[in-house]
Amino acid sequence: MTQSVVVQVGQCGNQIGCCFWDLALREHAAVNQKGIYDEALSSFFRNVDTRVVGDGGSISKGKICTLKARAVLIDMEEGVVNEILQGPLRDVFDSKQLITDISGSGNNWAVGHKVFGSLYQEQILEKLRKSAEHCDCLQCFFIIHSMGGGTGSGLGTFLLKMLKDEFPDVYRFVTSVYPSGEDDVITSPYNSILAMKELNEHADCVLPIDNQSLFDIISKIDLMVNSGKLGTTIKPKSLVTSSAGAVKKRHQKPFDAMNNIVANLLLNLTSSARFEGSLNMDLNEISMNLVPFPQLHYLVSSLTPLYTLADVNIPTRRLDQMFSDAFSKDHQLIRADPKHSLYLACALMVRGNVQVSDLRRNIERLKPSLQFVSWNQEGWKTSLCSVPPVGHSHSLLALANNTCVKPTFMELRERFMRLYKKKAHLHHYLQIEGMEESCFMEALSSLSGLIEEYNQLDATKSMPVEDFPRLSVAM
Repeated sequence: MTQSVVVQVGQCGNQIGCCFWDLALREHAAVNQKGIYDEALSSFFRNVDTRVVGDGGSISKGKICTLKARAVLIDMEEGVVNEILQGPLRDVFDSKQLITDISGSGNNWAVGHKVFGSLYQEQILEKLRKSAEHCDCLQCFFIIHSMGGGTGSGLGTFLLKMLKDEFPDVYRFVTSVYPSGEDDVITSPYNSILAMKELNEHADCVLPIDNQSLFDIISKIDLMVNSGKLGTTIKPKSLVTSSAGAVKKRHQKPFDAMNNIVANLLLNLTSSARFEGSLNMDLNEISMNLVPFPQLHYLVSSLTPLYTLADVNIPTRRLDQMFSDAFSKDHQLIRADPKHSLYLACALMVRGNVQVSDLRRNIERLKPSLQFVSWNQEGWKTSLCSVPPVGHSHSLLALANNTCVKPTFMELRERFMRLYKKKAHLHHYLQIEGMEESCFMEALSSLSGLIEEYNQLDATKSMPVEDFPRLSVAM
């Protein structure tokens, strides 16, 4: 069994991480009634005897003593991390896993990357090494951060390079939350562009999440529940969008529902690593099958169902509808329409009581309406995990390497240029040691190069698919 370490950076990264650990514990509790520390739990949790002085004694088999998350929590403001340590998850983390400061990065990528990066490099490295030492077979680092702020974008991408240098053979999956056009951080286009260059160079897979998409999804669900039309079939509280059934939080915050959706994406992504299944997909298989070119490692994710249905006997047609939903733009976690763009590859990660025949049937049904690149017409990767998410009979996460991410990057570039042409707020960055105007130019050039790669692929959309002759086998 392989293990993974979650590295949550900045306010956004730690809030999403908190939701992830809460939901993961509930999933394991639902299937692990006897409280035995098993392989499924070991993928993301350590079993520790806290009576042993020092680092605690690790227990590999038998009853659960104290579960500790395989995680490193980093934030240059104490607020969110302190909240986690005082909340229901306080026993899952300890002080050896935390790195905090009190000053914050002031929404400045250069402060997070250049100042705090060099200041905390040794501490971060020590905690990452410690986490790795506790793993029998470390397979993946999951980095969760936002692109618009200072710590998430700056320090988050700094440690990404550290991971590449220190653990070159361990996969780096990055969940990046991109700011919306109405973002209240004026410098977010600078931070995002500077962070993009680092993601291009040092990540294996990036799951871009768009704040606006999350907000739109929550608004649609609220509308459906409150309209009364679907009140009998949709439960107002879904584990995908709320913390229903969790240890009661003192107060729900506006971002909680949005963070919960991203946490569910990570739950489904890691389900094959955590549970048994007839067709499990290893995390390295995602990178291997979905990233044909090293720089084009941005995967568009969609999640379904996004709400809990009241009825338990779900007919087959609803199962088919789930597959259709996964390819509709309403279920994408980034504002994009993959159906009208070019697919390089696609992965379907299904959970629950779903048969391989259901998978095949729906792939054959959907295939004609999706345009795949000419050299990868059979670019499907599928996985079946038998354990569904809590509160659902089944779920589906679709990951698509698709040229539909291009408009998001182009919009980011436009917003950057609007600021940069006026040299607005530039002095805040240039006063940081090691930061020069050439850093902005290099970042812009890196992003433009990425957009151009997508342009070249889009240009092949109308090319005919060659049906190459196959070797005939004599029977």
